[in-house]
Amino acid sequence: MSTTPAVPAGQPALPQHPDVDQWRPAVRADIDDIVALCRAMDPFDNPHRVTSRDEIADQFDHAWIDMAADSLLAIAADGTLVAYAMVILSPSRDVSVYSYVFGGVHPAWRERGIGRALLAWSMERSEQQLASVETDAPASSRAYVDERNPGAARLLERFGFAVARYFTIMERDLSAPVDEIDVPDGVRLEAYHPDVAERTREARNDSFRDHWGSLETVPAMWEQFVGGSHFRADLSVVAIDDVGRVVGFTLVEVDEDSWSAQGFTSAYIALVGTVRDWRGRRLAPALLATALRRIQAAGLERATLEVDTASPTGALGLYERQGFVATTRDLAYVRER
Repeated sequence: MSTTPAVPAGQPALPQHPDVDQWRPAVRADIDDIVALCRAMDPFDNPHRVTSRDEIADQFDHAWIDMAADSLLAIAADGTLVAYAMVILSPSRDVSVYSYVFGGVHPAWRERGIGRALLAWSMERSEQQLASVETDAPASSRAYVDERNPGAARLLERFGFAVARYFTIMERDLSAPVDEIDVPDGVRLEAYHPDVAERTREARNDSFRDHWGSLETVPAMWEQFVGGSHFRADLSVVAIDDVGRVVGFTLVEVDEDSWSAQGFTSAYIALVGTVRDWRGRRLAPALLATALRRIQAAGLERATLEVDTASPTGALGLYERQGFVATTRDLAYVRER
């Protein structure tokens, strides 16, 4: 555990709790302790996954996160890290401004009011972040909760959050065959490669422009995604038209850390999309089927994904027709500013 870092001026007042000896921001030396805390919480808060070290370490490298201002650790008298919070202002603020609230309390330290104290600080920091952006765009605080975690849902509701959307977690058993789907005329399918990175980012932004809660993915965020340790270019597929524009994509990650929690080997289909002028031509089914065959050939047992249950593109039906079945849901909570 690290020594105490300075808290920036103008920050929300630190919480007070009899079971917490010290509240302070996170520093790099805390990464392993934060990972251990998250992994203790995962079976209760995110039963289908295991927090990887990379995803925690990456937060210290993002230009849009100020760990001294945007993080808070709760440490017991014996030096044990018992809770943490992260409040992240999205770097994309073109049409809306979002402040995302993350965190949790070690299961052995719950039901003591630590979570309430931590969330009170988080919401004050979130309001500061939203107020710092000079814009007329709508602004809100956001948080995501697994439906199997009613305690977290109740706590968010106490702080004025309400469910705004449901995201269905789906799985596809790859022991079953994957149907061949004809590729539409005028495009070719290729494995993702760095030469198409920027064109794929532009396609992602166009295809998700009318999706709930979606903001533009700025270059730094995109590089973090496609340059991340979980991204699998060899399993990902892009559709390129006759003039070289990327018009569709299925992008895949593999997180081996989560296989133990899932009970099977898997690939996560992180993004599926087609630009709007290519919708309705069955390009998305062809892209998805191609990616599924690549995942199948890699010897993985299942493909997983998460989909907005009310997606305007009918994505839920697309996945059901490709053999995906629903397992559980994540709830998107929003508090408007």
